[in-house]
Amino acid sequence: MAISRDKKQTLVAEMSEALVDAKMTVFAKYVGLSVADLQELRRNAREAGVTIKVIKNRLMRVAMSENSTYKETDTSALEGQLLYAISSDDEVAPAQVLDRFAKSHPELEFVGAFSGEGANLAASEVKSLAGLPSKNELIAQVVATLQSPLNDSINGLQGNLHGLLDAIAAKAA
Repeated sequence: MAISRDKKQTLVAEMSEALVDAKMTVFAKYVGLSVADLQELRRNAREAGVTIKVIKNRLMRVAMSENSTYKETDTSALEGQLLYAISSDDEVAPAQVLDRFAKSHPELEFVGAFSGEGANLAASEVKSLAGLPSKNELIAQVVATLQSPLNDSINGLQGNLHGLLDAIAAKAA
């Protein structure tokens, strides 16, 4: 069933708005996935702050042409049945969500991605991004690295303090 012109304009407007704030847009083939599988993917994505959209590639091209960042982006990879995972918070979250889902559903196959700057990424680059830690994990790693010398110093001083207290207690006894 064909969709009306108004519905198409609404879809294009939604995608244009999503692309304005998008830090990463990953697109993948989903041929062979059931409706229940797509619902599960959408649920997992929503928990990670990622939006999943299924829209015709022609409409996606129109939405991209309306955005100054994506106007010059090569869209030749947009062929076949594709779904789009978009995140406005985290650059790697869409790739990670799709990668985790693809491990249990091999029908889902990366095709590529568009960065927030309008760069076109190949499927292999998206797969590499999926292996990176999330933004929160990276922040936690940096904080732990910064705290490490301080914690080591405190532990060293506590060891000396305990030795001193034990020596005083032994002398008093």
